[in-house]
Amino acid sequence: MDMGNQHPSISRLQEIQKEVKGIEQHVAGFSGLPNDKAYKDLERTLMKQLFEIDSVDTEGRGDVQQARKRAAQETERLLKELEQTANHPHRIEIQNIFQEAQALVEEKIVPFYSGGNCVADEFEESIQDIILRLTHVKTGGKVSLRKARHRTLARVCAVQEIIEDCMRRQPSLPLSEDAHPSVAKINAVMCDVNKARGTLIALLMGVSNDETCRHLSCVLSGLMADLDALDVCGHTEIRNYRREVVEDINKLLKYLDLEEEADTTHAFDLGQNHSIIKIEKVLSRMREVKNELLQAQSRPELYLSSKTELQGLIGQLDEVSLERNPCIREARRRAVIAVQTLITHVDLKEALEKRKSFVGEEHPSHRAVWTILGHLSEILGEVLSFDGNRTDKNYIRLEELLTKQLLALDAVDPQGEEKCKAARKQAVKLAQSILSYLDLKSDQWEY
Repeated sequence: MDMGNQHPSISRLQEIQKEVKGIEQHVAGFSGLPNDKAYKDLERTLMKQLFEIDSVDTEGRGDVQQARKRAAQETERLLKELEQTANHPHRIEIQNIFQEAQALVEEKIVPFYSGGNCVADEFEESIQDIILRLTHVKTGGKVSLRKARHRTLARVCAVQEIIEDCMRRQPSLPLSEDAHPSVAKINAVMCDVNKARGTLIALLMGVSNDETCRHLSCVLSGLMADLDALDVCGHTEIRNYRREVVEDINKLLKYLDLEEEADTTHAFDLGQNHSIIKIEKVLSRMREVKNELLQAQSRPELYLSSKTELQGLIGQLDEVSLERNPCIREARRRAVIAVQTLITHVDLKEALEKRKSFVGEEHPSHRAVWTILGHLSEILGEVLSFDGNRTDKNYIRLEELLTKQLLALDAVDPQGEEKCKAARKQAVKLAQSILSYLDLKSDQWEY
């Protein structure tokens, strides 16, 4: 179409669509909730564009009507996407867990920095449970959910680190103020740093509206400047004291950058993380070994070499850097379980092979346990090959088979035989671990 002869209404619609296109990237990157200021700003801007589109006069022309319809549909699509992102069930789940963390901080931590005696012992256990639940929230690969989960985890983990560091490593002093005129100033700064620590925790968890990150950063920087201005030349002990307080301030300043870090792709896109790449490499090799074992059926000569290599893979996983990231920790935990389960499969196969050469009298209950172990070996082979979710028929079938074997073990009467009791207990533990691994494989967790 000759742009010079284009209808003014179509030109106006194209201008609006260009503006909407610029908003699209903000909608795609949004990871908040409906009551967030960013949500309301985006919603207001898109609604304004819709009104602009509706105000374009078509003058009864079909081409203008079609152009206006397309522009309106694209804007409505972004509005719907924004609403779905903010109200996604897993986004709400993240927020609900975060609110539990907020309540925990208000109950256990805020009183401590307001003059309480100590942090309650159960705080660490409770906050660790919250972190674990956050790592298990599914994102389905959605950028908005990954970003929301990362941002929430970063805040909760920061609070955990601040408290742990505070409890673990208090400054080795203060010194007596009689030692040097500068000591009184350092002591005063240290008290202000402790107050700032409580303020920072309240800010990170959103339980205080009386302070801003920018103002707290200025306060901490001012305290740093006060310490730098002190003359402690020739007093090693006092200089070390000042250095410890400076290190505390630097740690607190680091946590004020969490929001900016959360918006960078590498922070929440763990698919590009070096530790995750290493874990995936181990899992890839583990799957190759698994396929060799499952396809070979009963090949005793493979067992020793396979177990040796699998133990080596466990060693590689132990060397993976967790980077204080609970999602990487969870990824490594799952990888270790996967490799260990395959080792268990090899051990069971070896034991059953040796069992074939057994001759002599045997207690009927012990023989019954070995029969069930044979069934569990077959089921474990299927579980190792399983790749689906909990709605699959195969999952239900495997779950029922494992439950059946557990019931069969319950029916075994050891009749007081200690060896039978131990064998049955071990078989029950094996069946339960296979069932747990089946659940682990089917819960569709991702980084």
